[in-house]
Amino acid sequence: MSTPLISALAQFAAATAGRNMTKAAYVAVGVGVLSMVLLTDNRANEARGWVHGLLWACLVYFVFEWVVRLRHMARTGRLALYMSSSAGIVDAVGALAVPAALVLGVEPKTAWLLSVLWVLKVVPGIPGLRQLRRVLVLESGPLVSVLVIFLMVVFLASVAEYFLERDVQPQTFGSVPDALWWAVVTLTTTGYGDVVPVTPLGRMVAALVMISGLGVFGLWTGILATGFAAETRRDNFLKTWESVSKVPFFAALGPAAIADVTHMLRTMELPARTMIIRKGAQGDCMYFIAAGEVEVDLPGKKVQLGEGAFFGEMALLGNNMRGANVSTTKVSRLLVLDLVDFRVLMARHPDLAETIDAEAKRRALENK
Repeated sequence: MSTPLISALAQFAAATAGRNMTKAAYVAVGVGVLSMVLLTDNRANEARGWVHGLLWACLVYFVFEWVVRLRHMARTGRLALYMSSSAGIVDAVGALAVPAALVLGVEPKTAWLLSVLWVLKVVPGIPGLRQLRRVLVLESGPLVSVLVIFLMVVFLASVAEYFLERDVQPQTFGSVPDALWWAVVTLTTTGYGDVVPVTPLGRMVAALVMISGLGVFGLWTGILATGFAAETRRDNFLKTWESVSKVPFFAALGPAAIADVTHMLRTMELPARTMIIRKGAQGDCMYFIAAGEVEVDLPGKKVQLGEGAFFGEMALLGNNMRGANVSTTKVSRLLVLDLVDFRVLMARHPDLAETIDAEAKRRALENK
């Protein structure tokens, strides 16, 4: 076996040993689930051999992935932790569920339905899932409270409809469990129409249940939306705080001053190839790169600045003349600190004024 092939296989195994999904794993999940769907379609009988071959290939890959990760975790002493984690359980189920069903004598067409569990492997790679989990944990109290209201309305409505409709519709409202189906369908505003009250009082109860359903789901939506907004603000504040604290003349400030700077920043969304600063223009603000990239056109070279970097700070140090052209290289989000706000900040924090004076003198000496 040639050395490049061995090196490629080693790199592939190293990437597979990690707990993140690789491109090959995404392809295997997509092909495997699609093949499972085709296996259930009688119109695809001619391609059934190919479908089985693809399913077995995907299964072999997931078994290989699981074994590689077991070996890697055993070497690092984290085997027990991996096997008890959600990722380890999902990997084990993906590798063993279908073979176990086949060994136990389950019909192959039915056993391969378990390959739908492979989609669980992509869950850790879903963007924002960690944020969703944090929101659910932080807002668990209000969410559970609304759930209790939901259950109370369901049970009260089902008992009321059973009392009002049991004599008129004994087949559909002959028991509280039968009425529960109607209550859930009505409260969720689904309205299948298979069970409908016919008495005047029964319809009044149904109207109240429908209105309650709108209120309950409106509360859930509001709680989650508020939680997501708060979590997004928190993440943005932390990222902005980190960017601000990297600026030399802000680094020595206390948390209160940095928080003030963070709150004064305004956001600017810019497309690619947009000129931000022109050389020789008057400057009245500095910029922090929250996302994207900019290019600074310096004499003899061009410098790219990425997320977390800053530029234009000399405008805050008394040198209002821009010294270079700066433009975006891709879609970027910038945070802008205006000179007016900066002077207000200096009035609030005299220690910042001293720091700025010292930095301005240092820059002036450097430029001589």
